[in-house]
Amino acid sequence: MSAPVAPAPRVAQPVPVLPTPIGRIPVVDVSPTVEQGRWPAKAAVGEAVPVRATVFREGHDAVAATAVLVAPDGTVRASARMVDIAPGLDRLEARVAPDAPGEWTFRVEGWSDPYGTWTHDAAVKIAAGVDVELMLAEGVRLMDRVLAELALDAADRSTLERVRTTLADTRSTPQDRLSAALADDVRDILVLRSPLRDHVSPSADYPLVVSRELALAGAWYEMFPRSEGAVYDAATRSWRSGTLRTAAERLPGIAAMGFDIVYLTPIHPIGTTFRKGRNNSLEALPGDPGSPYAIGSPDGGHDAIHPELGTFDDFDAFVARARSLGMEVALDLALQCSPDHPWVTEHPEWFTTRVDGTIAYAENPPKKYQDIYPLNFDLDPAGIEAEIERVVRLWIDHGVTAFRVDNPHTKPLDFWERLLTSIRATHPEVIFLAEAFTRPAMMLTLARIGFQQSYTYFTWRNTREEITSYLAEVSDEVGSVMRPSFWPTTHDILTPTMQHGGEEIFAIRAVLAATGSPTWGIYSGYEFAERVARPGAEEQIDNEKYEFKPRDWSAPEAARLTGLLTRLNEIRRAHPSLRQLRNLTVHGTTNDQVVAFSSHLGGEFTADGRPDTVITVVSLDPWGPQESMVDLDLVALGLEPADDDEPRFNAHDLLTGETYAWGRRAFVRLEPGRPAHIIEVTTP
Repeated sequence: MSAPVAPAPRVAQPVPVLPTPIGRIPVVDVSPTVEQGRWPAKAAVGEAVPVRATVFREGHDAVAATAVLVAPDGTVRASARMVDIAPGLDRLEARVAPDAPGEWTFRVEGWSDPYGTWTHDAAVKIAAGVDVELMLAEGVRLMDRVLAELALDAADRSTLERVRTTLADTRSTPQDRLSAALADDVRDILVLRSPLRDHVSPSADYPLVVSRELALAGAWYEMFPRSEGAVYDAATRSWRSGTLRTAAERLPGIAAMGFDIVYLTPIHPIGTTFRKGRNNSLEALPGDPGSPYAIGSPDGGHDAIHPELGTFDDFDAFVARARSLGMEVALDLALQCSPDHPWVTEHPEWFTTRVDGTIAYAENPPKKYQDIYPLNFDLDPAGIEAEIERVVRLWIDHGVTAFRVDNPHTKPLDFWERLLTSIRATHPEVIFLAEAFTRPAMMLTLARIGFQQSYTYFTWRNTREEITSYLAEVSDEVGSVMRPSFWPTTHDILTPTMQHGGEEIFAIRAVLAATGSPTWGIYSGYEFAERVARPGAEEQIDNEKYEFKPRDWSAPEAARLTGLLTRLNEIRRAHPSLRQLRNLTVHGTTNDQVVAFSSHLGGEFTADGRPDTVITVVSLDPWGPQESMVDLDLVALGLEPADDDEPRFNAHDLLTGETYAWGRRAFVRLEPGRPAHIIEVTTP
């Protein structure tokens, strides 16, 4: 008998991309797409999605294109004429906005433009006195086509009938007859609203998954619930843990600062074997609570709550309180186990066993995590995937609508793709934030396979060149897949810049994060500018991962940053341009210690029909004053270009209330205490 053959491993098969004929009007290099539609590009409800394509044709006739957005039910929800964004390169763009979550598609339709061809030829020839009457007769014939073929309302039909009559009137001068056909009201009909389209050539239909707005734009607040209400008894030299009930008492203060999501570090039972002590010590003293990331004890694992924190009734009450204050609850999804986790004994095949019979603990050299066992997906992938999905759905059933996923880059990508697809099918509202500070290819692919948001390298971008290039990167093509979440610090990260810049650098980085990305977050204690590092490490000393850290939120030293955080979130809520991603423009400055960028949203995408434009100018120097000229791209601000430096708009500072008259170039002076302008652009 032959030996049994092991089953082949499961491999996710790519979606086949069917060839699309070139079409009479070639449409190529369509974006946003992910590997030509293998995975859907991302958008959010109300997001102005830039659809781009290269569209051209043979010869000299005018060519144009339309971006078409198709809703999940198959109806065309938006159609916009594309404009040239790279003269001479045939690169066109239009912005369209989906208005509901779901699985959408879009396409680009290239077409020949008879009106554009005639207006170009007629203007040139009539000005030169060549074939004048012939060109005007061609215009009459074009109007006959338009009136016969287009579905026009009564007003538009009347306008174009008048134009036809004028073109045919030989008593008027040729220039007057031509001008009638080039008038703004005529161009509004035949260019923007009802163009005559020949040889319409559609691209393929490309997928676009549309999520709710919070998947794109929101403010996160991280907290360790056990610290809220924790009490130290000096007589017994012991701590009493805070609970979910005492943590809920902190929620009104978080909501008052304008945060949308309160994110809880793991709330599960914590193991005692190899428990870490204060400051990641290998020896825990009596009463040390251990790291909440060392999940699992005889009290349960990922589907349980630490007994000192409370019960599921307490958790449900916490969620209800948050919702009553207009916030949602996110939970850390940390897929690792302490040696005491029930899975270790029930499913040893889910872990890596070394030659000596011990289970391998987690390492990130030089860091070692002896209190944590990583999961191994190789031996029983189906079993472990089913269990993790059960856990995720359990917390969703208890009101969790977002997960901050710890180290997703250390788990198989095909596992994440299956899990996220399954959850999205039944709970499309749930948001997954990837905490993956790793190589760009991995970060980008995690986003491609379904993570709605991602931590970023913003935390380590400090110079003007680093910051502006990174802002440009994440807000361009990458933004169609990877939605960035900007965090100045986390419970794991305290960069040298944050260690040494004092309270002022906390203000500077908060302004950059809150206005540079539609999603941003802070770690509890940011209000106090907590910045003392453990020697030799980029993390805080007396780290809250290993001890209780109650804070006095009424202390005066928290007032300035609390006020700033509140104001930043107020500004974000009042200005829809700051809740978009792919609308950011970097502006030049004459001082490398000053950064300037803007966010612009056209009136067609705002609730009141008025454009919304915000300019951020920030000093990177926490110690002294900085002066600079800011060279503004007026077109990116939604204004007419100008060659002079005369004032063109009112620059209303949303932080101070002051208003300046700004033009193409603006002078700024920033200093500690006033390190930034956040400018609302209004016309005089």
